Parts: sequence; C-alpha cells; structure tokens
Amino acid sequence: MDLRELLQQVLIFNVTIEDLLGLALVLMAAKALKWLINGVLLEKFFVSRGVDEGRRVAVRQFLIYIVYIAAVFMILQILGISSMLLASSAALLVGIGLGLQEMFKDLTSGIIILIEGTIKVGDVVEVDGLVAFVRKIGLRISVVETRDRVTILIPNSKLVVDKVINWSHLDTATRFIIKVGVAYGSDLELVVKLLLQAAKEHPKVLTTPSPSVQFRNFGDSSLDFELLFFSDDFIRIEFVKSEIRMTIDRLFRQNSVQIPFPQRDLWLKNPEALKMEKPDSIA
Repeated sequence: MDLRELLQQVLIFNVTIEDLLGLALVLMAAKALKWLINGVLLEKFFVSRGVDEGRRVAVRQFLIYIVYIAAVFMILQILGISSMLLASSAALLVGIGLGLQEMFKDLTSGIIILIEGTIKVGDVVEVDGLVAFVRKIGLRISVVETRDRVTILIPNSKLVVDKVINWSHLDTATRFIIKVGVAYGSDLELVVKLLLQAAKEHPKVLTTPSPSVQFRNFGDSSLDFELLFFSDDFIRIEFVKSEIRMTIDRLFRQNSVQIPFPQRDLWLKNPEALKMEKPDSIA
C-alpha cells in the first residue's frame, strides 16, 4: 500500500456525536494530566524532596510526552482507524522510523541523563573543548551557555556518547599547567625560583598542594619548563593563567632571563659561488 492509498483510507470515516464527545474527553483528560504533572508532581512532590531543577524539567517533559502519545492512540481508536490499517502501512512506518532515528537516539539519551544524573542544570561542562554552563536539560536537546554568553543547543546523544568533562563534579582543586621556554645558557635554578614565585604571588593559586616546576625538554631553540599549580577557580582559569604569564615576563625581565624565539643558522658549502663581481665604475 502506497502513501496515497493509505491517506485515502484514513480520511474515509464517519464521526458520530459519541466520537466527538470521546475526543473532547481525551483532550480534557490530557490537559488535566498535564496540569497535575506541572503542579502536583513538580511543586509538591519533587520540590519538597529537594530534587534539582534539571531532573524536574526532564521528568515533566518525559511524562507529558507519554500523555500525548497515549492521547494520540486513543484518538486513532475513536476515529475508527483500525489496527489492520496501521499494520498494512508497516513499510511507511519503517521509513518514518529510519528518518526519526536520530531523534529517538536523542530522546533515549535524555532519559539516560535523567536516570543517571550525570549532568544537571547549573553544571559546568566541557564538550569538544567548549566550556559552558548547563541552562536547561530537555528530553531531546540541552541548552548550554558559553563564557561568551552564547547559547548553544546540544543534542543529548552528544552528551552521552562523546567525551564530556563535568567540572562541577570535582570536589577538590584541579591542576593546571603553564608552559615556558627560556634561552640556552640561562640559570636553571633561577628560572625555577622565578616560576614558583610567579605562581605563589597569585591569590587564586592554592598553597596546598604547592606549585611545582618541571624541566621537560631540550627544545630546538629553548629549554622547556612547565609550571604546575592547583586552583579551584576553573571558570576564570584562563584569566589566572594570563596574569601568571604577565608576572613571569616581569620577573624574567628584572632578572635578565631571556625567552627565546626560533632561530636557524644557514651554512653554505660553496660561499665563493655567491660572490658577485663589482660593476665597473661609471666614468
């Protein structure tokens, strides 16, 4: 059965007064259930038990979707659309299902987030290197806001399948790294001392665990160091790093420690070939 024949059979039916009353009752019942879910369930049940906003919103949307789906099936029965007709359109339903595959994937992911509670409204998450605040968690998509105050819609499947860092789950401070290169011939002990001083001068750097410095590598043009420090101010950590870098630059200048730039030496096998004859002087 093709789509045209299916629509013709669906549109051919008789509606009685009893059917209209049934439709009205279904719609009224759906509206009443929605009111109960929004009012009694959320305000009296969840709020009194301290359930967070993210779970309240997700549960509300999930239950409302169930009410809508049940209402649609009841309306189909009232209108006399038989199960045989629906069964004969299996190929069409399969095609629709394939087209909605991603949507169902997002819905399933939304339920998983709801049950596990791994991400909640107000959390700070990092997805694909993007740090953002979770503003809303729906069944299909979640709304996040970046530090630039840009609102982004993220499918829930991405929050379940992809690598996501939830910085709000951290009960302790996090370690951060600043990479610094100094010129060959620098006093390494002085470099370590100045890097530690730069970290300790910043109020957002924790004293416990204390900052540390590692000499990482002999680079092509520099001696490579890493300054490691702990901080609990993840939201402003890029500003903290910037301020520490400026302190490092100031201390290096005061103590004549040079930060190198890449240099290359060019050696010629036959320098005589580049000598040019001087032009005859003009009489």
